[in-house]
Amino acid sequence: MPEFIAFSIVILLFSVILHEVMHGLVALKFGDRTAERAGRLTLNPLPHIDLIGTILLPALLIFTGSPLLFGWAKPVPVNPLNFSNIRKGELFVSAAGILANFGLAIAAAVTYHILNGLPQEFPSLVGALLRFTITINLVLGVFNLFPIPPLDGSKVLLSFLPYNLAKEYQKLDQYGFLLLLIFIMIPFGNSSLLHTILSFFVSNLSRLLGF
Repeated sequence: MPEFIAFSIVILLFSVILHEVMHGLVALKFGDRTAERAGRLTLNPLPHIDLIGTILLPALLIFTGSPLLFGWAKPVPVNPLNFSNIRKGELFVSAAGILANFGLAIAAAVTYHILNGLPQEFPSLVGALLRFTITINLVLGVFNLFPIPPLDGSKVLLSFLPYNLAKEYQKLDQYGFLLLLIFIMIPFGNSSLLHTILSFFVSNLSRLLGF
């Protein structure tokens, strides 16, 4: 239905933008004003638009009838050298976007269950959009937890590694996109390894939220 697609795009945009804004806000708390100076601490979508992740990929998924709508916003610029505590700053800044997505999923699930508990029925479109909000934010949260550069999970892991190991691990940055592409293309059963892992965690987290 056109209304569902239109609202889904808005929800996807809000979810990926909030993810990036939270990175910038937490970086600001640790003393880095890079995102603030770049005008990225805003929910206005224009400064966050990425041609591929925000426009082309979602459009392609919609027109091909993909069961999953997905995308990303332009990464918020962060300079860890400005952090008051570099290791702690990198951990909290990297985790902020992931936690924002999980927080949105939880908020949507709570809202759905509250509305579902009311004596009167609520519109089916509202229910479908709340379920979409839960799913897309669980997908974004789990996907970004993967410890593959440049995903947030790699920076979270980096903040826990001893200095020598961290230095070696950082060398993977130059191969990050290639590793991610390989991970996406590795077949596993009737799907890819990435899709299988995502489906496993998203379905189990959905059950925890009552879906």
